[in-house]
Amino acid sequence: MKGFRDFLMQGNLIELATAVIIGASFNNVVGAFTQLIMDVIALIAGGEPDFSAVTIPYINLNVGVFLTALVSFVIVAAVVYFFVIKPYTVMQAAVAARLKADSEAEPAAPTTDQLLAEIRDLLKARTA
Repeated sequence: MKGFRDFLMQGNLIELATAVIIGASFNNVVGAFTQLIMDVIALIAGGEPDFSAVTIPYINLNVGVFLTALVSFVIVAAVVYFFVIKPYTVMQAAVAARLKADSEAEPAAPTTDQLLAEIRDLLKARTA
């Protein structure tokens, strides 16, 4: 029972559960945005952006469902890239640049030899 409790209390499991909850919530946002884009496409095209009736002539193969799913996928991929991945990458680069600038701004700590030489010089000046 202790092993199961330890498994449940692991940090990774909590982080994963949080990610799943946030992802499910984000799914609603992306779905709504995708529907918004599909509505804009419908306004431009002058009809419903539903390709389910599209078939390949002479074979009578329905490819419309695939085309609708493909358009939806491209919209979702664009939303994720431009609203999640790109801002995260820019923010991560800015944080890295700030950390680099902060580390370069700090003076280097004196080495042991430098401290000993300074003590020696102070003692020498004091006795002279």
